[in-house]
Amino acid sequence: MTIARLPAAVLWDMDGTLVDTEPYWIECEYALVESYGGTWSDELAHAQVGNDLIDTGRAIAEHGGVPLEPIEIVERLLDGVVERVRARLPWRPGARELLEELHARRVPCALVTMSWRRFAEAVVDSVPDRFAALVTGDEVDRPKPYPDPYLVAARMLGQDPARCLAIEDSPKGVASAVAAGVPTLAVQNFVPLSPGHGLTVVDTLEGWTPERLATLLPPPTPGR
Repeated sequence: MTIARLPAAVLWDMDGTLVDTEPYWIECEYALVESYGGTWSDELAHAQVGNDLIDTGRAIAEHGGVPLEPIEIVERLLDGVVERVRARLPWRPGARELLEELHARRVPCALVTMSWRRFAEAVVDSVPDRFAALVTGDEVDRPKPYPDPYLVAARMLGQDPARCLAIEDSPKGVASAVAAGVPTLAVQNFVPLSPGHGLTVVDTLEGWTPERLATLLPPPTPGR
């Protein structure tokens, strides 16, 4: 009997990929900026997708006129987003089904997000035992688009990055995964993405299975 080939691990981005929390972030950004009499825009909000949160804090201080330190801005945003996530986890189409199939097939998963741990844990706590590793933006020296977050995740799972599969939705996240040598499935969301070497772009995760993910991996090396 032929055993189906599967990814050694799947490394998930969170915002916009696993769950659609970007509207929560944007809602909280607008609310914070407006509370200080400033103005924000969808263009500025979309430019924050995939950013390290401190960079978002700096952008809100600079462009939104919020007279707080970036770290305090981030904490204010996190308060609002965590509250919303605990009330309702907004799954991206097909994401929960794929996560459950991977769990059933015993394919380890990691969550690789530039959000901070207390927010990521609110998501992970909603799906216990589904993630074997968690990499967050407040715990890496160099955030996405550097390869560090994905290299750390693969190392935590004891896997070769080239045998893993990353799922992303932002240009910076895609750049991080590809730079780490991880074959990447990019799901279109807020920011348009284009296919490239090591990168497959799709409109949705609906219909994706562990076996289908494995078709995106490079051919196995003889003897392995």
